[in-house]
Amino acid sequence: MTERVENDIYLLLGSNLGDREAYLKNGIDLLESRDFEIMDRSSVYSTRAWGKTDQPTFLNQVIHVRSSHDPVTVLSQLLQVENLLGRKRNGKWGPRNIDIDLLFYGKSVIDLPELKVPHPELHLRRFTLEPLNQLIPDFSHPVLGKTISELLSECPDHGEVRLHQGNGRSNP
Repeated sequence: MTERVENDIYLLLGSNLGDREAYLKNGIDLLESRDFEIMDRSSVYSTRAWGKTDQPTFLNQVIHVRSSHDPVTVLSQLLQVENLLGRKRNGKWGPRNIDIDLLFYGKSVIDLPELKVPHPELHLRRFTLEPLNQLIPDFSHPVLGKTISELLSECPDHGEVRLHQGNGRSNP
């Protein structure tokens, strides 16, 4: 019998259309139903759009999950969850009801045409680093060799990232 290896995976969920809180919650619920064990979650943060700024404010949250899924299957599952929640792809950095990014897959470095891990832009995005820093400030980025806390202090993005009012951070 083959032993299942559980991998520590960090995901960023974001939403800036519709009932943003519900999209984050439903995304987490759907992931849990697909063999992702929710280990921890950051607070929910309110952030201005990044890249393409003429759109509604985002809610973002990082979750730590464990799963035996391989990285390509994880990506496939994330895309399926987005599709189930009605995600429409409206160009790069466009508005969306749900977006789920794979930030880290343990300490793995993956460079495939369809998947790059660690997420190649996470160190440039305060809206990603703030919630990551809440969960894993001392985690060392496997490519850049700096902790999340160090990356946050050096982040060139100075966009406002603030706790969302009514923030219901709860452990699973």
